[in-house]
Amino acid sequence: MTGKRFMYIYHGNGMGPPESEEAGREAMARWQGWMDGIRDNIVDEGAPAGKSHTVSQSGVTHDGGANPVYGYTLVTAPDIDAAIAMAKDCPMVADGGSVEVCEAIQM
Repeated sequence: MTGKRFMYIYHGNGMGPPESEEAGREAMARWQGWMDGIRDNIVDEGAPAGKSHTVSQSGVTHDGGANPVYGYTLVTAPDIDAAIAMAKDCPMVADGGSVEVCEAIQM
């Protein structure tokens, strides 16, 4: 693993859970296939996110907001363009969600 570290933050755009057990297995297989394809670049596979709550000056929103976080992964890549290229094949994108990609700045 060489290069800079990048965060993939998954947003589901209000997507719900799979409609059946079979659909859930198919979704997991697609995610595993995508992760296997970028395996050499994965620093931390991350995890799915539970229900999100947004804390701001105006209070706390308990509904996850307009585009809640669904999970994260940490990867390495030579630059942002390479990190974006790997994210384009993510099942979240194919299913109508999105992947936010940003560099994880070393402090």
